[in-house]
Amino acid sequence: MMLAGSAAAGAAEVGALRCDDRSNPLGVDDRTPPLSWGMECVEPKGGDRGQAQTAYQVLVASTPALLAKNQGDLWDSGKVRSAQSLHVRYAGKHLASRQLCHWKVRIWDRNKTPSAWSENATWTMGVLAEGDWNAQWIGVPSLAVPPSASIQLRREFELDRAIKRAVVAVCGLGLYELRLNGQKIGDQVLAPGWTNYRKTCLYTMYDVTAQLTRGRNALGIILGNGMYNVPGGRYTKFKGTFGPLKALVNLTVEYTDGTCVTVATDDTWQWAPSPVVFTCVYGGEDYDARKEVPGWDRAGLGAGAFRPALVVEGPGGKLSAQVAPPIKVMQEYKPVRVTQPKPGVWIYDFGQNCSSMPKLTVKGPAGASVRLTPGELLDGNGLVSQRNCGGPTYYTYTMKGAGAETWMPRFFYYGSRYLQVETSGHEADNAPQVVELVSQFVHASAATVGTFECANPLVNRIHGLIDAAIKSNLQSVLTDCPHREKLGWLECSHLLAGCVMYNYGVQKFWAKIINDMSEAQLPNGLVPDIAPEYTIFDEGFRDSPEWGSAFVIAPWQVYQMYGDRTLLERHYEGMKRYVRYLAGKAEQHMLLQGLGDWYDIGPDFPGYSQLTSKGLTATAVYFQDLTILAGTAALLGNADEARQFGEQARVVKEAFNRAFFDADKNQYDRNSQTANAMPLALGLVPEDRRAAVLDGLVAQIRAGGNRVTAGDVGFHYLVRALSEGGRGDVLYDMLVRDDGPGYAYQLKQGATSLTEAWDTNPNSSQNHCMLGHIEAWFYNGLGGILSDPAGPGFKKSIIKPQIVGNLSAVETSYDSPYGRIVSHWDRVGEALSMAVTIPPNTTATVYVPAQDAGRVTEAGVPAQRAAGVKYLRREGASAVFAVGAGSYHFGSTMPVETK
Repeated sequence: MMLAGSAAAGAAEVGALRCDDRSNPLGVDDRTPPLSWGMECVEPKGGDRGQAQTAYQVLVASTPALLAKNQGDLWDSGKVRSAQSLHVRYAGKHLASRQLCHWKVRIWDRNKTPSAWSENATWTMGVLAEGDWNAQWIGVPSLAVPPSASIQLRREFELDRAIKRAVVAVCGLGLYELRLNGQKIGDQVLAPGWTNYRKTCLYTMYDVTAQLTRGRNALGIILGNGMYNVPGGRYTKFKGTFGPLKALVNLTVEYTDGTCVTVATDDTWQWAPSPVVFTCVYGGEDYDARKEVPGWDRAGLGAGAFRPALVVEGPGGKLSAQVAPPIKVMQEYKPVRVTQPKPGVWIYDFGQNCSSMPKLTVKGPAGASVRLTPGELLDGNGLVSQRNCGGPTYYTYTMKGAGAETWMPRFFYYGSRYLQVETSGHEADNAPQVVELVSQFVHASAATVGTFECANPLVNRIHGLIDAAIKSNLQSVLTDCPHREKLGWLECSHLLAGCVMYNYGVQKFWAKIINDMSEAQLPNGLVPDIAPEYTIFDEGFRDSPEWGSAFVIAPWQVYQMYGDRTLLERHYEGMKRYVRYLAGKAEQHMLLQGLGDWYDIGPDFPGYSQLTSKGLTATAVYFQDLTILAGTAALLGNADEARQFGEQARVVKEAFNRAFFDADKNQYDRNSQTANAMPLALGLVPEDRRAAVLDGLVAQIRAGGNRVTAGDVGFHYLVRALSEGGRGDVLYDMLVRDDGPGYAYQLKQGATSLTEAWDTNPNSSQNHCMLGHIEAWFYNGLGGILSDPAGPGFKKSIIKPQIVGNLSAVETSYDSPYGRIVSHWDRVGEALSMAVTIPPNTTATVYVPAQDAGRVTEAGVPAQRAAGVKYLRREGASAVFAVGAGSYHFGSTMPVETK
């Protein structure tokens, strides 16, 4: 956390200022944006524990000079007696489009001592009204270019005085690259984010002050298809279009004399075909460097190559600032091996399966070309196979013959480990020569907020396996796979929420996903299985409660993880409409439709649930929806609706148990892992039978050799049921088993990213995140870092590590909205040590496994006498303590049952 100034020992400091959950953001559409900050204590030796905020003051000014004088001409909150440091709403003067706001904050700590003022931060308002754009959508004449081709647009302009600040807002559909005076603007790729363009179009704002010059300047934009236009021509998952390519650009330049000038898209712009001669989000991308127009994005281009652009109708969607983390090149992989299985064909193995955009450097004569075919697997001849991931799909680069030429695609990525390289004229003396080829890992640039490491290298490798799949599918939506589908199947957005959120800062990403669900909701309340719904599937692939219920469950998960109820408030009515739809589909309070426990392990090739009745998973999730709605209604002050949903949940629970519970055997349905785990995790099991059902589940797993059989839906609830039931030992034994389908088995088979099927079936995707549910357990189970429901967003934490198997040490950290939480434990023989850090302005309940609560120490003294530590109770095999902010070092002797 970056802090301002210096302070006396024990004094509080404030920093990490965020507006709309972003640091110094450009393009804030919220007229009363939420402001947040972090707190840190400069601790003397021995610690100053329990530090907390008791009051705050926020200043927002129109200039840094005013802010330096502690004058908030836009807003001065005054001293507000409150511990709130997250989501404090701006409550000052009306803000205009593109307005730059400067702000800072100070706090009063638990001793009522004021901190120094934080360092200054800024935010820039977005384009708040349609009329503020002062721009028109532009495109090209109908049929001027093939639907699979790309176009480029340009405009020259004069700036005649000294420039103070310049910002440009841009939306290019389907995807764009913006250029100014010969430079690409920004480092993001595949912008803007995919949406239902009839309802929402995302724009991005950039500060381009440094790229402008007094005199002549030139703006340029290249447009490609993306999900906006899927024309076909090669492999496609579906075909469809929202219309021809188009762009909306507004550049606002503020001069030092206080005047402004606007350069915006209109009929004075010009267009030409782009050297990107083919682009399809599924089929690939082709680039012909011979078609480049040198200097097209610089001032001074002569007449001839470009023609007048046309003013066109927009796609219909509301323009909204893109606030989810943009997609960027996040990592590069160089080849670990290059083979030549036959003349003229080379296979580059990059050692890592990922969502890739290759970067090629090549020499050769004009007109020579290189084809790159990506894939996850090789066939029996050592060539790239696309049978499991969709083909034909490839890139081609045609050279202009200018020495070493470097190129990367602009509008296409593909999940791959391998690239098959073929060159034209390979038998000729002047054949193209590949100088360098790298695989660029592209995904959403969400900040890393979690770390996990343990003493077992196999578990660390499993963590890496799942993380690779999460990152590969963290795109404009949480995709199912980065190749054959690239669709936002919704079950992952709630079943994997914790897995992603413990690792990456995705609050705004989840807000975008949930907005996609809202826009996909039908008038009858149905939320389809994918959002945005680019293509309509039939049967269970459009109406599966385990998928559509993400619209109810995910906003609640955001509230629990981040302490922000905004999404619950915004989507509450839509959430209710979906549950009313489910109620209308129910037969005697039971739901029977859907995909069930997709990809469970049964006798047949995976797909529809084989081991568990569809009605069990569908009805269990319906019950989960009702309990969440009851909680949401109570949170929002709707007591009557809370009672109604609670009663509806009770009725569904009774119907569920009548249909599926065998009271004589204390098991559900057909006694599958999923059938018993879901009722345990969701509170459907009668209270007096919970222990028996859990014991039966454990016995069934042990009898099956600790092998997983639950699928895409059920394994999430299996992890929850075992972890919350105190049987992390069973999860650990399942985790490390490598002689059958599972995580360790996938590594043993050579996987570098989590596969779609538990057994790495080569006919399925080799890069799916859908089975990664164990990832959350690494943090909230092995590390024991949980958000206490009594204080969402980690205002109150629970530290409850699970000491399992032969594991001797675990170290986890999580950057919560309030600051970093650390849970580190290790054991040597019977001796256990735990290091715990709790951030300022929060509290925690810490569970220390111990034979004797009276013998637990903290920093070498009895814990019950340690400063800032309060003994609460003995619970199970643990001594339970309440602590405030600070760092703690507990020691104990391991209880017999966890040795």
